[in-house]
Amino acid sequence: MFKRLSKKGFSSALIAILMMGVLSACGGQSAAPADTNPSGNGAAPAAQELSGTVTASGSSALLPLAKQAATEFMDKNPEVTVNVTAGGSGTGLKNVADGTSNIGNSDIEAGDQYKDKGLVDHVVAIAPFALIVNKGVPVDNLTKAQAADIFTGKITNWKEIDGKTDAKIVVVHRPDSSGSKALVKKIVLDNKEFTKDGVTQESSGAVATTVGSTANAIGYVDTPYLNDSIKAVKFDGVAFSKESIKEGKYPLYGVEHMYTKGEPTGAVKAFLDHIMSPEFQTQKVEQLKFLPADLLKK
Repeated sequence: MFKRLSKKGFSSALIAILMMGVLSACGGQSAAPADTNPSGNGAAPAAQELSGTVTASGSSALLPLAKQAATEFMDKNPEVTVNVTAGGSGTGLKNVADGTSNIGNSDIEAGDQYKDKGLVDHVVAIAPFALIVNKGVPVDNLTKAQAADIFTGKITNWKEIDGKTDAKIVVVHRPDSSGSKALVKKIVLDNKEFTKDGVTQESSGAVATTVGSTANAIGYVDTPYLNDSIKAVKFDGVAFSKESIKEGKYPLYGVEHMYTKGEPTGAVKAFLDHIMSPEFQTQKVEQLKFLPADLLKK
């Protein structure tokens, strides 16, 4: 049945069989599953692109920094949306504890009512605060005692400060949910209660606008909200500055917190990492009139 092959024919057949085996092996390797690289170009798999929505709410003092960080982060990560709103530190803490927001922005540390809520603190900046007056008020400095007496309602006329300006003082407040108000109450008033007289505004920006447009007005804002329509007065003879805060000479400042419920992951973690990056902390933070988060550790 089978034709006998010559030596020459046998050798040719053997070579042909061996070549088929080599080609078969090569073909099997190229057909192997492409595994982890969806592009199929043989390169290492690319990092997964961030996507989703990050929500942050709370401190209006921290709003300028949070909004700037959000804009930059979305530019770098176009599949992520970062929504930043104000409402006051108390609102931010409540929202993150309830799960309404991914991040709760606050000028103050979370109180005892949040100790079992699993909140994780991320200190992102130092915010200098200033006592501000309408530019028509002829006062450039207030002692702690004078400021406390004004905000508690004990002093109600500028004449009691400078001895000559007979004008009723208009106090511009923040609501009780405000971290700014809590800071001033603690640092300036030694936890005494604010006077009920005056005007209450929902945000730091609104306080600055109201003081600037209201004769004989006084209020308090963090320094990113200072503008040409208002005047920041010295506190116990010291003006706010990076140096005066670092040296312990100017006590009006807040440590700015971004709280998460549990350790952050995904886009939330990446957003916080962007804020804490050396580039943002050393350049953008001070451009926005805040101070780096590690200022008081140096």
